[in-house]
Amino acid sequence: MSEKQEAAQGKNIPTEVKDNDLVARRRRQIVDAAVHLFIRKGFHKTTTREIAKAAGFSIGTLYEYVTSKEDVLYLVCQAIHSEMEQRLTARLRHGINGARDLEAAIAVYFTVCDQMSDHILLIYQETKSLPAESRRFVLEHEVRITGVFKELLARGVSDFSLRPLSPPEIELVAHNIMVVGHMWAFRRWALAESFNLEQYIELQSDYLLGELT
Repeated sequence: MSEKQEAAQGKNIPTEVKDNDLVARRRRQIVDAAVHLFIRKGFHKTTTREIAKAAGFSIGTLYEYVTSKEDVLYLVCQAIHSEMEQRLTARLRHGINGARDLEAAIAVYFTVCDQMSDHILLIYQETKSLPAESRRFVLEHEVRITGVFKELLARGVSDFSLRPLSPPEIELVAHNIMVVGHMWAFRRWALAESFNLEQYIELQSDYLLGELT
């Protein structure tokens, strides 16, 4: 199995529960409870007993679905990335050309970054607390989201709505777009004094697309 396929499938967290649908539902309850606790208190100050209580479980029931607090953090990171990817891809439309689709995707992505700014900060702050294997899966998921922009950039090059770009340039520009979106989450406390979200999207899109057309 390739790394991309592994990332899509996700890490296998052991459970003795045989009902896969039940496991999915219970883990979603755990994630929903944990994400608010992690954002408010931080990963290290949150206890598994607090997570279990917030999810409506006993501590024993919690451990039927995860084996550690690190498993919970991994599930939280995966859920955040999955939601970001779903929001982005659900609103992508094939328009007139690659450049227009890229512009629309940037606006959608930056809006999602605004809506999920606390979640983005959580991932950046706490991913380091994951074991190496779990961290690799989480980072691979972020690379998949970057791949959406790589595909749009390649489409724009192929239909001549963007200037010619080499594969390394496409890679770099796609990562730049990701970082500029995240910057709104990191620096909004300062940027919001001069820009609202719509102005930020417009100015950054002009800058990014101006370099590409």
